Amino acid sequence: MRPRALFSVSDKTGASDFAARLAGAGWDLVASGGTARLLREAGLKVEEVATVTGSPEMLGGRVKTLHPAIHGALLCRPEQDAEDIARHGIRPISLAVINLYPFVEAASRTDAVRAEVIEQIDVGGPAMIRAAAKNHERVGVVVDPSDYDSLASEIEAAGKLGEDTRRRLAVKAFDHTARYDRAICGWLEGAAPDSGGTLPERLSLELLKQADLRYGENPHQQAAVYAPSSAPGADGTRLLGGKPLSYNNLADADLARQCASALPDHACAIIKHATPCGVAVSGSASEAYQRA
Repeated sequence: MRPRALFSVSDKTGASDFAARLAGAGWDLVASGGTARLLREAGLKVEEVATVTGSPEMLGGRVKTLHPAIHGALLCRPEQDAEDIARHGIRPISLAVINLYPFVEAASRTDAVRAEVIEQIDVGGPAMIRAAAKNHERVGVVVDPSDYDSLASEIEAAGKLGEDTRRRLAVKAFDHTARYDRAICGWLEGAAPDSGGTLPERLSLELLKQADLRYGENPHQQAAVYAPSSAPGADGTRLLGGKPLSYNNLADADLARQCASALPDHACAIIKHATPCGVAVSGSASEAYQRA
């Protein structure tokens, strides 16, 4: 049986090319309405989700893929579920290419209308992503268009995605839906009529790895630095010479930045083990350094 890939994408960047490479490698394509039209316009043969489910899209597009024929195909285990597969005519899906409605972009607009933002809360997409990621022993799930090229190359070479690749994609998928849900939760909490500008009950922080460090506070400790992508600090500086930084180096550098930034004019702060050893201000940076 030919392997089957499901496409349902809001961001259509690269989707046609990826689908074409899969078709060229012997895969069958299934896609939801708008994505199916895109693939057909690219000259590809594609089966529409509504044909698979036997149900048309409804409720203004709110219900498209929420159907056992789709989720059964994503979640089935042929070695354990053969009887159900045969009874319900399920044909397994081996690859799910899904990305979500642009909720964050909609909610971030200065002229955002609440009802329009709510319509950008994706329901079917996260459900399919989670189903495919749960079944990653058998299914690959793709949420990032930047992965298309490498995955197509792997499939062209091996006919399928390897176990390590599927696991890596599942991790990325669950992280993707978790961040999406956090954004929705934060927006709803902030948009509540009674929020009154109060601080939230919960605060979720997402920190991105900036760099590996030479070691932590002590040489036997492994360490890395993480920060919000927009955060200022020593993690955004460039090492001009010397050894890679350790935790102590980075902590001292960040404290020096904070100290100097709090002072007027040109300022210099010299820090050792989190203690300011010398601080000076002057009309020039070089003179401030000499005084410190």
